[in-house]
Parts: sequence; C-alpha cells; structure tokens
Amino acid sequence: MQTYKNGVVTVYELGNIASDGDMPKEGLTLKYTLRYDERTVGINRYYTALQANVRINYVLRCPRLRSVSTQDIAIPNDGKQYRIDLIQYPEDDPLSMDLTLEGVTALYDIV
Repeated sequence: MQTYKNGVVTVYELGNIASDGDMPKEGLTLKYTLRYDERTVGINRYYTALQANVRINYVLRCPRLRSVSTQDIAIPNDGKQYRIDLIQYPEDDPLSMDLTLEGVTALYDIV
C-alpha cells in the first residue's frame, strides 16, 4: 500500500495568462495538488541525464493521473519550480507515476 508520506506537490499548467487584448504572457495555472513519496535518483538515471545536459533534482512518486504532462511545472515542498522532464508509470498497486523533475532557470508567474 502506497502512502505518499513525504509531502505535497502542486502541478501547474504552463500557458498564456494574459487578459484578453493584452500581450501574451506565459504563466502557471493550477492543475493538481498531489501527495508524493520522494524516490532515490539512481546512478544510471543521473548519469544518463547528465549526458543529455539535464540536471535531475527530484524523482517523486504520486498517484497516477494520465493528464499530467511533461509540459507542466511542479512545485514540491521546497517551494521551487521544476519542469517535469519525464513521467513513468510503474506497475505498482495502487497505480502510481514517477515524476522526474529538473529545475527551471526562469521562474513563471502563478495565477
């Protein structure tokens, strides 16, 4: 039984947050709030990511939602914004997903 006891991650959709008629502005709108367990970033995953110039900060296991996308931004307990770099669906019970997170360089406004 998965308990997701390490914290809460908020998943945001990245899109245009400008008012009608204003210049487009990228920002975040709330999509989901999920509990998570922090997973170990394995040595193979870490070095494979480095070869692709990706710096993995976290791997979080959350309840499975197929509508979470690699186009979304996640904010875990540390309050920082991370791009969802990879989503994996392990064959666990209950159904879960692993979110691989990479820090963003430019912060987005949140609506």
